[in-house]
Amino acid sequence: MIAARRFAPVLIAFAAAAAPLRAADDPHLIPKPRETTAGDLVPLTRSVTIAATGNDDDRFAARDLSDVLKERGVHIAAAAEGAFRISLLRLDSPAAHRLLEDNKVAFSDEMKAEGYVLLTTKDGAAIVAATGAGMFYGAQTLKQLIRTDGAAPRVQLAVIRDWPAMRYRGFHDDLSRGPVPTLEFQKKELRTFAAYKINVYSPYFEHTLSYDSNPLISPPGGGMSHDDVRALVAYAKRYHIEVVPEQEAFGHLHHVLKYDLYSPLGEAEHGHVLAPNDPGSLPLIKSWFAEIDSLFPSKFVHLGADETFELGLGRTKDRVQQNGLGPVYIDFLKQIESALRYTGKRFLFWGDIAQGSPDLVKSLPKDMLAVGWGYGSNPKAETLLRPFINAGIETWVAPGVNGWNRVFPNNDVTLKNIQAMARDGQRLGATGLLNTSWADDGEAILNQQWYGILFGAAASWQAGESSFDDFTQSYGLQFHGDPTGKIDAAQMKLSAAHALLAKAGLGDGSDYLYWVDPFSTEGQQSAQKIRGVDRDFRVLAESAMVLVAQARTAAHGKLQESDVLDALEMGARRLDFIGMKFELSDEISRLYTHAYDTVQAGGSPTHDLGEISSNINSRSADLRDGYVLGRELYEKSWLAQNKPYWLYNVLNRYDLAAQLWIQRSDKVGQARSAYNRTKKLASPEELGIPRWTQPFTP
Repeated sequence: MIAARRFAPVLIAFAAAAAPLRAADDPHLIPKPRETTAGDLVPLTRSVTIAATGNDDDRFAARDLSDVLKERGVHIAAAAEGAFRISLLRLDSPAAHRLLEDNKVAFSDEMKAEGYVLLTTKDGAAIVAATGAGMFYGAQTLKQLIRTDGAAPRVQLAVIRDWPAMRYRGFHDDLSRGPVPTLEFQKKELRTFAAYKINVYSPYFEHTLSYDSNPLISPPGGGMSHDDVRALVAYAKRYHIEVVPEQEAFGHLHHVLKYDLYSPLGEAEHGHVLAPNDPGSLPLIKSWFAEIDSLFPSKFVHLGADETFELGLGRTKDRVQQNGLGPVYIDFLKQIESALRYTGKRFLFWGDIAQGSPDLVKSLPKDMLAVGWGYGSNPKAETLLRPFINAGIETWVAPGVNGWNRVFPNNDVTLKNIQAMARDGQRLGATGLLNTSWADDGEAILNQQWYGILFGAAASWQAGESSFDDFTQSYGLQFHGDPTGKIDAAQMKLSAAHALLAKAGLGDGSDYLYWVDPFSTEGQQSAQKIRGVDRDFRVLAESAMVLVAQARTAAHGKLQESDVLDALEMGARRLDFIGMKFELSDEISRLYTHAYDTVQAGGSPTHDLGEISSNINSRSADLRDGYVLGRELYEKSWLAQNKPYWLYNVLNRYDLAAQLWIQRSDKVGQARSAYNRTKKLASPEELGIPRWTQPFTP
């Protein structure tokens, strides 16, 4: 390392922060800084040396920057004459004061908590910050200014003043509905979150935190141990991330209440919601949160308490009929808070139930924190937050990445949802944004969701309404190191594919469409809707796969986040298979009906039947192969991030779906064999094949 030095006056040319940013110079940063004046991209042909103060946080920021640049092919030297020098300077140092003064750059009070100034020239770069967090975030931005996507590294000349719009910028990770990540993947998540200035990670637990006091609840191989939690919390701290656990404390507890040791505590037998009037409910909650208090040092703890749909339908029916649903709900939420107040934590809760009782909300403790969630294109944050704002309760907003119940996230909805929640949340005074990922279907792959995660990071850091265009033109470059724009284009193709399904009245690329039997009554209804768009839909999904392949070829193996690209391609292939399944099922129906009609007219059905049922190069084989390949790619993406726990619940569906088409192929083969003996062919109805009623086309 070397000592910090004064920067050359050449930076003065770039110091006018208010100067317009020319499109040709746009560095495409995520998040986009508050104030940026950018110049040219210049070659970085020399070694890089990084100097930090004696502060431990700053040394870590320097080491993290060094490690990432080294991974990307930049030569890092401890000290070298003529090297490209990066200096990390604390605001109160004489060197920082001289640098800001020489370049006429102000460091205002609002920047002090997490903000930074970043200056780059052809000779070096400097980051000025008042805190470890600000220094770290400046280093993350510098990573993006140093480009390694070409033949040789380059650095973009720039002057940047930057600080966040929202104090808490979080990601909420569902660890209870199937996928449970490995500790190593969680650490990778944290590194990536921090690189885009996310500072809250909230793991969601219903039953997957291993409790010493309640060892039955956590499934073998599917929970976070105490040791894993401690390791994760310590790791997150270095990256300026606060780990805020959520343990459901009211509803969403079926995987607890399904056990007869706990079922008596439920509103309904083996149900979902704890009964507020059961004397055992609060002691159970207290035992969980006592362990949480010992494991998670965060000042925040999330109680959940959303979607308590069973409340008032079972053991509290009479009480709810007498007092009303809102009072019973609010009363138990207050009991939970009171029972846990000794921990000194601040308690988050989902706002969906309480917002229906705005007068009662005013009775909640004022240091609780309401999280308003909404996941559609127009989430109406005003409605979600207003009851709590009027009650003087702090609020966060919670948009979502829309990856649940879908074979690939619907990112058109994702971006609109996050943009609106961040914009309106800021306007209404929300202090945080908690972007959410759910796994309601048990199939969600987090590596497919980084597009929405990074836009959430951008929208919560940036002030006001974040631009779709800025983000969609920056994602591929910054996250994958793809300067061609092909990965960005692939994402747009998949969003357009979702939109086509919505136009056809099918919602979007749901798991339901992927798994539904097209010959079933429900499947036939979907088939009728998709026929008008299936070819265009498939072309969009297939084009996305081609674009990713072309980006990989152009990069000669240098693209970043290859597992994420694998997951993107897997999702595109699953979308394509939805269209293929309905297309080929129609063809099977048409071909078999034609074969049957041909036999009835005295002809031979051989060609038509072979197109349906041969072991290779037939429609049934194509559908079998689609599920078999889908299984292989899905398993690969799952194991790249998750523990094996739960995986076979999904793989069994692939196996059953493949076997269905094997069985159908065998039935058609048997019908063909019977025809060769008897010259009679079974009707479509006998084989479970819908009769084709439209004109036959070869």
